[in-house]
Amino acid sequence: MDIKNEVLYRIYILLFGIVVPVSIALMYRTVQISVVEGERWRTQGRDNYLEYRQVEADRGNILAADGSLLATSIPYFDLFFDPHASSEEAYMKNVDTLAQCLATYVLKDYTVGGAREFLLSLRKATDRHVILKRRASYSEKKFIEEFPLFRLGRFKGGFIAEKRSERKRPFGLLAQRTIGYVRENAKPVGLEGQLDTVLGGMPGQQLMIRVDPREDLWMPVDDLTLIEPETGSDIITNLDIDIQDITEQALMRAVNAHDAEWGTAVVMEVETGAIRAIANLGRTDEGWWETYNYAVGTAIEPGSTIKAASVMALLEDDFVDLDDSIRIYKGRAQFYDDVMEDASPYSAKLDTIRMREAFIISSNVGIATMVQDHYGEKTKANGNEGAARFIKRLKQFNLNQPIGIEIDGEANPYIKEAFSEKDYWSGTTLPWMSIGYEMKVTPLQLLAFYNAIANGGEMMKPYLVSEIQRFGETTHRIRPTVIDRRIATRKTIAKMQELLVSVVEDERGTAHKLQSNRYTFAGKTGTAQINYTRGARGTRIGGYQASFVGYFPVEKPKYSCIVVINRPRRGGFYGGDVAGPVFREIADNIYTAKVELHAPINLSPKPILVGNDLPGFSIGDQKDMKTVFQYLDIPYYGAPETPIAVTRVQSDSLILERRTMPEDRVPNVVGLGLRDALYTLENRGLTVEVDGFGKVSQQSLLPGTRIKGQAIRLFLR
Repeated sequence: MDIKNEVLYRIYILLFGIVVPVSIALMYRTVQISVVEGERWRTQGRDNYLEYRQVEADRGNILAADGSLLATSIPYFDLFFDPHASSEEAYMKNVDTLAQCLATYVLKDYTVGGAREFLLSLRKATDRHVILKRRASYSEKKFIEEFPLFRLGRFKGGFIAEKRSERKRPFGLLAQRTIGYVRENAKPVGLEGQLDTVLGGMPGQQLMIRVDPREDLWMPVDDLTLIEPETGSDIITNLDIDIQDITEQALMRAVNAHDAEWGTAVVMEVETGAIRAIANLGRTDEGWWETYNYAVGTAIEPGSTIKAASVMALLEDDFVDLDDSIRIYKGRAQFYDDVMEDASPYSAKLDTIRMREAFIISSNVGIATMVQDHYGEKTKANGNEGAARFIKRLKQFNLNQPIGIEIDGEANPYIKEAFSEKDYWSGTTLPWMSIGYEMKVTPLQLLAFYNAIANGGEMMKPYLVSEIQRFGETTHRIRPTVIDRRIATRKTIAKMQELLVSVVEDERGTAHKLQSNRYTFAGKTGTAQINYTRGARGTRIGGYQASFVGYFPVEKPKYSCIVVINRPRRGGFYGGDVAGPVFREIADNIYTAKVELHAPINLSPKPILVGNDLPGFSIGDQKDMKTVFQYLDIPYYGAPETPIAVTRVQSDSLILERRTMPEDRVPNVVGLGLRDALYTLENRGLTVEVDGFGKVSQQSLLPGTRIKGQAIRLFLR
């Protein structure tokens, strides 16, 4: 046999004797593992799958200005048991006492024997994630983790506590929409949504093993792999719990009483722009609810409340003054093809009135005529600018700019550009814009404008959040922001303030019936038509929108407030009848609740005392009376020798005179307080019976009667 054939034989032997059989065996085993036993191995692979999983961080709190919790996370725990974590020896050693504890406190449907059998069956099964209790409180979790076996810990005792958090609002629906929420498969809302990255903190990570792929259950491998989550920061808002509650309650009563579609009310601090309350109520099938933030997200045609801007434009351009005479054509005027009418009963009787009166009675015709006369056509004063000059003034008042509030969803204001075809500018646009139509602003944007008037012309940015804190320490402070140092001249602002006060105090003013004798406020009513269509047969109206915006107290404005009620169906629809009373109720209750709005009594001049103001014929212990008079700085004269004294008024002073109380006879105690009367009578051996409250007005035994230990009845009032 030659060498070549010998090599071939050896190769054949190697190929068919070793390589082919091994290949066949490998192919067989591959098919067996992937096909025949595939599902078992895939299941086992899934069961032992390791992955770094996210660990939820504790979410920060949202607090009111005084530190009250508006939103907080309440922790709860789902408690599980891994029966295969401990050794056989430890398991069997603790199974009896563990069964006793579980049957008594956790598995209350089991007897102790039944719980023991249950635990033994778990040891034989493969489940490593057995539910013991869902939504356990922290105290329950601490108690259960001290059970026998469980106290050995997660990895030696098998006790697993999976933390969850539930967002709670301690004050219920208070400022619900403003606080907002963050939910899966839903758009984030309010402060919770806008400041989610601040409140949410940084999640941690931990290596986990999947113990049940069917329910996507995971269990930590060990504590060494845990990257601790970073707790979220706390948000301190400007909301005042008292003012928020006052505002929501007043708004709730109004929308319910008037059967409205929705309503909103905002209270803001004049000097800083801090929002102290923001309430929104909309009609739902379940009743009134904060379904939408109308104050921020709804741009509306403001109606007559925009007349303040129209008059300010005229004053800024020096076209008119408050006492100038203007035409109102008895409350009816035609602008091109459209007719405008007044709602005020005063207009029908007059052809000419002063400009201030037109504003006070809210004359549509008067305001629109002034604006049309001075801006609608080319005049010597306005040159070629015309309507563009009026629009420029509205922009000067920042009515074309969004506020930039901290929560999402703010609607953009809409101010038409003069003569713009895109904006459908027509010959009637200017007069109708001057009374609050063919333009849109949100209630909050309109409030910022009126707040600037109250603040002497300085426009402040409305803001909700004042601080960001971490573990009680301030990390970021939000200061008041000035949007515009002066939206108009001091002269114009002063005249506008005068007009707004007159709307309330003048007997013809649209808010005159709302005025208070406790404090002064200023503002403007508004009534706007909504869902209207103009046609050859007139205007069809789909409803009304009532509003009132103003500030208080006038002498030193502290708060500004706007109220808007959409589509009231009963009880009237004018701003002065629907929205104005809500403003008044809010202002009344804030004035009562906030001490700083009241002038301190001791700062007023000290009154001259007269006889009627002094406590004449009061009777009591002489030392006590002198102490009181000295404390109140009331002059008195006299030093009677008796312990009991009586006061007599002389001019602007008091005279202390003696009151003799004999020891052996019944004394006269009429006028004494109960304490002094009891002391005097019981020390003389009399038994005293009392009827009524106050001072002694009558006694049953006549003064001077000899004392023999008898009973005496005192009548007090």
